[in-house]
Amino acid sequence: MFKKMIIKYWPNQQSISLNNTVVDLFIETEKKLESKIDNKSDQYLYLDILNEITKTELLKSILDEFKELILDMIEINLDSKILIKLNTKIVAIFIHRISNNFSLNFKLDYIRCNNIKLKDNYKYSIDYLLIYFIFGSSYIEDNIFLFEKLYTPYNHVKVLLENFIIQIGNVMIKQLISNLNNSININKFFKKQNICNKLYTSNRSIILFLNNLKWQNLIQSYIYEIKSLYNERQKVWIIGSEGITSKYIYLSKSKTIHNLNQIKIIFIFWLEIKDLLIPKTEEFIIQIAKYLLYCSINLFSNLILILIRIIVFYLNK
Repeated sequence: MFKKMIIKYWPNQQSISLNNTVVDLFIETEKKLESKIDNKSDQYLYLDILNEITKTELLKSILDEFKELILDMIEINLDSKILIKLNTKIVAIFIHRISNNFSLNFKLDYIRCNNIKLKDNYKYSIDYLLIYFIFGSSYIEDNIFLFEKLYTPYNHVKVLLENFIIQIGNVMIKQLISNLNNSININKFFKKQNICNKLYTSNRSIILFLNNLKWQNLIQSYIYEIKSLYNERQKVWIIGSEGITSKYIYLSKSKTIHNLNQIKIIFIFWLEIKDLLIPKTEEFIIQIAKYLLYCSINLFSNLILILIRIIVFYLNK
């Protein structure tokens, strides 16, 4: 007999049940951050430049600050729509607070934090998380995810939280590297602070690491992100038993399409044409190949028969 799987759902409204669920998720995430969090995905992260201890401290600091942010937002008692409108400023203040409170000796001032160009998935992450944690799943827009919002799985919110923590940490280290300006300064700073991953202790290894990241980000921005947008899915980073990995979740992106530049729109148009033409082209090629194969087999069979008859004819002589 198969045991029936019980799906745990996220609470719909503000309640004691919502508060308890939020606390449970924070405790569960804290425990995950105590385990090994090496990057086991197929992509580079700016976080990779940090050693294991520093990376763990940073991600824990982000989680702690997020707890404080939730408490502050509850105390202010903002409307959910106003909360969404203020998301960019909220993230800027959030990153600024982390950089001030984090034990690593670097500070990102508010102006720099406010100028950080956050991609849509970061903005959406903070939107959804604040709504889930403060108001409950009933306040999420309809048709954003695959499931009905009133039946939002607990694990879905868990994935969004883990992704948010990793993405914010990644953005902070990216901004720090940008502020340091060149590989020599980066190397000096990370060595002086004793926070560098052993793989990137030389100037040459840092240059190679940054070049790989730039190339990856370029491909990601103009190919993979557009394909994800077209397929309405979003890559998220999660903390698994082996470390940091990635997966895709469904996410409606109808609003994002309006903000794309011309090159990306052309690429989406090409994907539409490809999806329309390629199946029909493949079907046509397969039919032609079958016909040619059939003709070739018949021709070959006939040639063999003719050859046998010729041999028989000469043998009878």
